[in-house]
Amino acid sequence: MGACLLFFPLFLWKNIGSLDFWWWMSLNIAILVVFGFISDSSYKEFIQKDLRTDLVIKVIWGILSAVVLYGIFYLGRELSCAALGFAERNIEGVYSFKQGHSWLKVLFLMVLVIGPGEELFWRGFLQRHWQNKVGKRWGFLLVVLMYAGVHLGSGNGMLVAAAAVCGLFWGLWFQWKKSVVLVAVSHTVWDVLIFLLFPLS
Repeated sequence: MGACLLFFPLFLWKNIGSLDFWWWMSLNIAILVVFGFISDSSYKEFIQKDLRTDLVIKVIWGILSAVVLYGIFYLGRELSCAALGFAERNIEGVYSFKQGHSWLKVLFLMVLVIGPGEELFWRGFLQRHWQNKVGKRWGFLLVVLMYAGVHLGSGNGMLVAAAAVCGLFWGLWFQWKKSVVLVAVSHTVWDVLIFLLFPLS
């Protein structure tokens, strides 16, 4: 619920006064990550254990999975633009989030806050919490729905669909490997690839 309250208005309004989309998003993520550490006493230990074991392998898997996800989105863009009249316009709308913002600022926030922070909260804290509470299958699906749902404020169907695909992809990786490091690397590298280095619009 807290994530919905923070992210729905972000995608709806994009900025509040001098607080622009990227700083606002980073602030929201920081709040959620801090909440995770405060509310779950086992969370810190889980992250520390993750960082201590097979770190290089997890980073490599994270990078490779990001490239695979980029390929999925590249193919998805071609298919959706061919089949859906609104797809290209919606995709351009996603990229409008970075218009008027410094490339270096977006890169800085993506790498240091947004990519790793989203995975710390959505998979490392929330998916782990709900899977322990209602079971692996239902906990996983619930978090995928929540992750897609917080993007509804954008009014952009392709963005919501993209969030659902990402939620499924990173959620499955997390369920398989039990590693926040892996999905955090994957998310961060994918963000940089698709938004800054090789945009699909």
